[in-house]
Amino acid sequence: MLKLTALDTLPRVSLAHLPTPLQPLNRLGAALGGPRIWLKRDDCTGLGTGGNKTRKLEFLLGEAVDQAADVVVTFGAIQSNHARQTAAACASQGLECHLLLARKVPWTDPGYETLGNIQLDGLFGGHIHLLESSEVEGHFESMLSEFRAQNRRPYVIPVGGSNATGALGYADCARELSIQCAEHGIELTDVMHATSSAGTQAGLVAGFAAIGEDVRIHGINVSEPDSSELESVILNLANDVLERVDLEHVVSADAIHVDSRFLGEGYGLPTDETLAAIHQLAELEGVLFDPVYSGKAMSGLLARVRDGEFTDIKDLVFIHTGGIASLPVYNNVLRPSG
Repeated sequence: MLKLTALDTLPRVSLAHLPTPLQPLNRLGAALGGPRIWLKRDDCTGLGTGGNKTRKLEFLLGEAVDQAADVVVTFGAIQSNHARQTAAACASQGLECHLLLARKVPWTDPGYETLGNIQLDGLFGGHIHLLESSEVEGHFESMLSEFRAQNRRPYVIPVGGSNATGALGYADCARELSIQCAEHGIELTDVMHATSSAGTQAGLVAGFAAIGEDVRIHGINVSEPDSSELESVILNLANDVLERVDLEHVVSADAIHVDSRFLGEGYGLPTDETLAAIHQLAELEGVLFDPVYSGKAMSGLLARVRDGEFTDIKDLVFIHTGGIASLPVYNNVLRPSG
């Protein structure tokens, strides 16, 4: 059943502490009165404070090393978790790393461009390029031209590491999660997580299709105003992954579930419900969530369970994709409640 053996033949570097824990949230479940809630701790992948991008980077940097790249370039917002983990991954592999970070989030904390993820980017030796959104493409093209003139071998990683290579990391996570649920006696029917650049959700959808398990993947949209476009990207990317690991399966549009009700004013802007979810999980379970990704997605889980949506299932798994490095730059809205 748990095939996906093609994954084991692809270039890969070891970066993550795997398998990540699968933790019961007993106090939260009791407070909500719904299904048992399990937390897949991908905030504990270990690389540069952890997060979901580490799984993707195992395959992305595996490919970079296989291609004899000597410099890595990637993109993100100022407080990008992906950029932070990419810088850490490159440090571990001895690769020069350039981060093109765009000012796309209208957040006014005085430390937004110096603390949190961006502080860690520098500590990991990343070359940080702070840019306006309109400047990114031109700066990137100029950088590539310079690298070519120097006979460098750049490897370019898209936003969030979300291409077919990066999404392989979450096809592998589907296999890992299936094994853990079997060991814990968990009825694995529904998985929820923050969805943004599409790679995590696409990889999970592809992975469960490849191992022949009917699992609904609920992506809580935390970034994209057009959910239909996001759904299309996830679908195409999931099938790109399946082309690489399992030619027997293709997924259709009805396998893609994206919920945009909890986005609020946009990416990087926490809602009141986001902040309430962060406080509740910290106080009930001693687990930290972030205001951009997992905190916003957890607010979706709380609302949907309270509304009785999951009364017909026994277990609900939430994947914590990390992001707590950004907490310092949201201090003004995350002061202690007591």
